[in-house]
Amino acid sequence: MKKPLAFQYNQITSMPTKTIMVLLECSGNKRAHFSPKVFGEQWTGGAMSQGRWTGVPLSFLLSITGLNAGAREIVFQGEDSGIKIKQQQYFERSLPLAKAIDPNVIIAWEHNQKPLSLKHGFPYRLIVPGWYGMASVKWLKTIRVIHHHFSGPFQTDDYVYYPYNDHNKDSFPVTTNQINSVVQQPLDRQILIPGEHKISGLAWTGEGVITAVEISVDNGDTWKSAVIQDKPQKYQWVKWSHSHIFEKKQVYTIKVRAFDSNGLSQPDQAFWNRKGYGFNEISQIKILIE
Repeated sequence: MKKPLAFQYNQITSMPTKTIMVLLECSGNKRAHFSPKVFGEQWTGGAMSQGRWTGVPLSFLLSITGLNAGAREIVFQGEDSGIKIKQQQYFERSLPLAKAIDPNVIIAWEHNQKPLSLKHGFPYRLIVPGWYGMASVKWLKTIRVIHHHFSGPFQTDDYVYYPYNDHNKDSFPVTTNQINSVVQQPLDRQILIPGEHKISGLAWTGEGVITAVEISVDNGDTWKSAVIQDKPQKYQWVKWSHSHIFEKKQVYTIKVRAFDSNGLSQPDQAFWNRKGYGFNEISQIKILIE
């Protein structure tokens, strides 16, 4: 930075603000579905949320401090820490400069029209739309500009896709949310009576917007278009639904796949990686009609 500065809380909150509705998803969401199994929190489909965040665009702060020639990445340090490489390490993550100056990247102090709660990162939280939640550093205390590639352990050890179980060849960082979906109703393994039932859920993607959601009630043999409730918005999930008449005494395998404006769709099989990040295989549930 050309001009390092320290800001008080009331200075930050009096700066130009931006409010953005953003989906935040844990990079380990759906980890429980990987096969072979991987270590880590065995999330199914609920490690995500969506909310309205208000703060100052990071690009505005950087315009005040200025950037030296050769600036490459912006590093964010939170107040939380953990043991990494046998020593206490603050949680630090970086963003490449091109992403950091995106006008939608903000330093938030408000969530859903209320001051940030402690669990959401009070007093400040970085919000990085379109990237998995680890990028949105909580309890933010310092921001610094570097002229090299950041190599902190929470960036180059954790939150990395490792394609192999026994070595690190071909590894690459976790960044953008994968295109994904989830079935909310009915529940997996639910028992229902014969007749018409509505299948509903959510779909989302990292960049671009969801353009279509397809559903199959016959284990993928045939597909039909689901109804998307509202006009898709960037960095937000869409709600979808589809009604079907189910016949008695049958087990149905219901599958759902989403498509986005960048030509991406959910794969038949997720990209396996040993830390269990980014599971986005075609969503599937089974129901029994009595």
